[in-house]
Amino acid sequence: MEWKLREAMPRATEERRMGHPPLIVFTDLDGTLLDHESYSFDLARPALDRLAAAGIPLILASSKTAAELDALRRAVGCSDYPAIVENGAGLLEADPDTDDGEYARLLDALEQVSPYLRAYFVGFSDLGVTGVARVTRLPPDEAALAAKRQFSEPGLWHGGPEDLYEFLHALERVGVVGRRGGRFLTLSFGGSKADRMDDIAARYGNPPRLALGDAPNDREMIETADHGVIVANPHGAPLPPLSGEKAGRIQRTTAPGPEGWNTAVLELLDTLDT
Repeated sequence: MEWKLREAMPRATEERRMGHPPLIVFTDLDGTLLDHESYSFDLARPALDRLAAAGIPLILASSKTAAELDALRRAVGCSDYPAIVENGAGLLEADPDTDDGEYARLLDALEQVSPYLRAYFVGFSDLGVTGVARVTRLPPDEAALAAKRQFSEPGLWHGGPEDLYEFLHALERVGVVGRRGGRFLTLSFGGSKADRMDDIAARYGNPPRLALGDAPNDREMIETADHGVIVANPHGAPLPPLSGEKAGRIQRTTAPGPEGWNTAVLELLDTLDT
């Protein structure tokens, strides 16, 4: 890959002079930093070590809950930094158990739609840990962590498209938005990975941003970053061409998962002389 940078070198030099990091990295997990099959990040260790040595913040961005992400953040070595959880509906700071009641408010809002429409949506709170384990095929202990919601409510939709339209319209009136994923319809009070990326970058003086991902829910994050990487995913349909690819601001890896992640990060660090 050959990076074409938008004033990256002068800006990085200025950030160093001001005592700010020369770069901030936002990364998806499954199929990106983590291997699709083994969930290992061992092949990304050289780049992870180099980021740590340079003092570059590494921000994990995932659909996972804070409870799920906390141990992984410590294993990767980036527990000093916040993480984006539940697809951008919230942030994990120092304490994964911090809860300001947003999830309870979300469930209360869900009950304000008509019982007829509500019956079509079976959320994680309806399923319980056993049901979450069944629909996600997670082991019970992992399902328990996935069920510890703080900001969003994934669920299964059993109605038709017209009823879904009415359901989402009713939720909008109480401030709730719904996003369809591969299998689940996820409800929240809003926010995306890209929104949270803006919030976190501002804490560090808005250094240049690198964003890496492999799935449609990473698209906004990749497109709005200064440098974007689409990590090859042989297990899913490739992302369509994104804004910024022709100009070289967004790259695609050849190798999948952490191997491709490692190569892309190291090449950009070399280009930035970091």
